[in-house]
Amino acid sequence: MSPRYAIYYAPIAGTVLWDKASAWLGRDAYTDSVCERPVFDDLVDLDLDALTADPRGYGFHATLKAPFELAQGRSEDELLRAMDRFAGDLAPFEVEIAPAALGRFLAFRLQSESLQMQALHGACVRDLDGFRAPLSDFDLARRRKSPLTPEQDERLVTWGYPYVFEDFRFHMTLTGQIRDEVQRERVLNALQTYFAPEVGPHLFDGVALFKQADRDAPFGIVKRASFGKPRD
Repeated sequence: MSPRYAIYYAPIAGTVLWDKASAWLGRDAYTDSVCERPVFDDLVDLDLDALTADPRGYGFHATLKAPFELAQGRSEDELLRAMDRFAGDLAPFEVEIAPAALGRFLAFRLQSESLQMQALHGACVRDLDGFRAPLSDFDLARRRKSPLTPEQDERLVTWGYPYVFEDFRFHMTLTGQIRDEVQRERVLNALQTYFAPEVGPHLFDGVALFKQADRDAPFGIVKRASFGKPRD
């Protein structure tokens, strides 16, 4: 299969949030290296490797434009240049973030509505869609295993992902599904304590191109483009 790309939000490498989130997940997507997770005394009876297996493969991120294969005739270099131009026209903005539940998952979520984040997501979906190949029958069938509304199914075909625009919910995933409510609350409490210094206003100042070499490979960061930087 061809490689897949995605446009995600990711904090700058080496920042406290990035390093702590990568340590929690057990992997740094900038370096594709294993990170040692700190000991969580309140969670010693849980298999944290299993709990973080799904988000570990993606790296710490928030989806802006979901994974896609390149359209015929398009190249990674062209996509990188387009992402640089896209980011260069945007201005940084702040929104408060904190670990919270999202259904059965735990993630960093926005603590208030942000029209700027909604606009960033919408622009990513629309402005960079010319680089996306149409979904294969395999990927359409895979996505349709989840119940979709007619509108979501239409967006799946049109934009390659069903949960866009008004269905977009910003989140930087920290766990897989935790079905047990008591266990989910325990893990959330531990994460809220661990990330307490990072809770509050967060500066969103760039987007990152992630790449997956094949469907069995983890996603890694090819490049992060900062908002408002001069272009070549």
